[in-house]
Amino acid sequence: MEKFKNKYRIPSARAQWWDYGWNGAYFITICTKDREWLFGEIIDGNMNFFTNGHFAHACWQEIANQFSFADLGDFIVMPNHVHGFSLLTNRMVDVIP
Repeated sequence: MEKFKNKYRIPSARAQWWDYGWNGAYFITICTKDREWLFGEIIDGNMNFFTNGHFAHACWQEIANQFSFADLGDFIVMPNHVHGFSLLTNRMVDVIP
């Protein structure tokens, strides 16, 4: 299997032509190393958070407090990853110079 820069299990899916600092709507996925269940477990269809899961939840919500140009949409913490939407509206960034 080809590895991206001998580091990741798959080549990067990032668009080479896009500057990820530009304003836009982003769908974000963050995975744990080796897909280990560090955030919690699903029991009877419900997510039961471990301590790290509560921390991941709190960190996601803190993004908007640290970055005024990041408007957070829906997100979900799963046992081994986090999915979320963010809208970047940095008035200081021009997409087209």
